[in-house]
Amino acid sequence: MTAPAKPLSEFTPPSRIGFIGLGNMGAPMAALLHDAGYALVVADADAGAVSRFAERVACDQPGSLSELGKHCQAVITMLPGGEAVREVLMGDGGVAAGLQPGAVVIDMSSSSPVGTRELATDLAGRHIELVDAPVSGGVRRAVDGTLAIMAGGDPAVIERVRRLLEVMGKVFPTGVPGSGHAMKALNNYLSAGTLTLTAEAILAGTRFGLDARTMVDILNVSTGRSNSTEYKYPTFVLPRRFDSGFAMGLLAKDLRLAVEVAGATGSPSALLRELSGVWDAAEARMGSAADHTEVVIYLESLLEERT
Repeated sequence: MTAPAKPLSEFTPPSRIGFIGLGNMGAPMAALLHDAGYALVVADADAGAVSRFAERVACDQPGSLSELGKHCQAVITMLPGGEAVREVLMGDGGVAAGLQPGAVVIDMSSSSPVGTRELATDLAGRHIELVDAPVSGGVRRAVDGTLAIMAGGDPAVIERVRRLLEVMGKVFPTGVPGSGHAMKALNNYLSAGTLTLTAEAILAGTRFGLDARTMVDILNVSTGRSNSTEYKYPTFVLPRRFDSGFAMGLLAKDLRLAVEVAGATGSPSALLRELSGVWDAAEARMGSAADHTEVVIYLESLLEERT
């Protein structure tokens, strides 16, 4: 490893960036940063994921998380959830132990908005900034750098990391710490809702004698169209591929986070809570690792049980 990084007012190449989480989304996002000229220091709980990434992308691999923090002024986390992010940052020998004052943590995971506020306060006590910057767009847009990035936190800090984030997509500042994660959870509520509604409508239609492809074609020029009819059904469901790269367990978790947001604000949430229950049941039957588009298979199984 090289000497510890010096504080920077703006993160431009060849700044050294820590990237933790090299899964389906994280690996292509980190690769884009490398291709843009950033020096990477990477880590993942799965040593195999690190090895596979290092075979094709030049990067440093620290001996510990605190060592990673010591050599980076900006660290990105792309992990399954807020609990994992907190452990990686604040646990014994975590990243925060090595970070210098003025460093920025960018959590691009789907984390609890309430937990993110608490984490921001804890990091501020160490003079470390936090930007919550979850993304939408899936693996395809992670690969081509066109993600929607919802950035919560101090506007000045978001501006410091804007050029870094823009390598991976379009940045939408959302407000106070935690607001990015709240926006992501609510977006995924709508995403899960349209997929579930579409599946139920098409199941009903095909039982009545309609053709599924014809239904999708009509929906896509009608008021019922959505990302699910325009993209998910033609790409993953109708061909029976079910390989979007986004796990059912992650979307079920995002719905629980949306329920948390609604509860924290006292907002009406009858439909949200019902939908979250459907996805919890689908996850229990299909498994957390199932592709989220396999919720269609779950709904089909319910139909089979009733006939």
